[in-house]
Amino acid sequence: MPAEGVAIDLHRLTGGGRAHVVSTSTGSDGRTAKPLLADASDAGEYELTFHVAEYFRRHGVTLTTPPFLDAITIRVGIADARGRYHVPLLVSPYGYSTYRGS
Repeated sequence: MPAEGVAIDLHRLTGGGRAHVVSTSTGSDGRTAKPLLADASDAGEYELTFHVAEYFRRHGVTLTTPPFLDAITIRVGIADARGRYHVPLLVSPYGYSTYRGS
């Protein structure tokens, strides 16, 4: 089912560092309200961090201490800044998968 309320941070990787771009959360459909890079025109490397442990706790899931998965960071390369990049995250307390969606 779509995960509403997952906090997400987006950072751009720059010369060995990270620059914060935006923080947001998912809506009732499990997606952000608008594209995270809607106003950006830079190709490059980015990191999406999904804060999943806090989401699971809010929904009454019992997690270990520390949780097996707390924050999941996915590094993606944007080759064409005009392209559409959808990064679905399928997650449980003990595993996840991702891919470039449509």
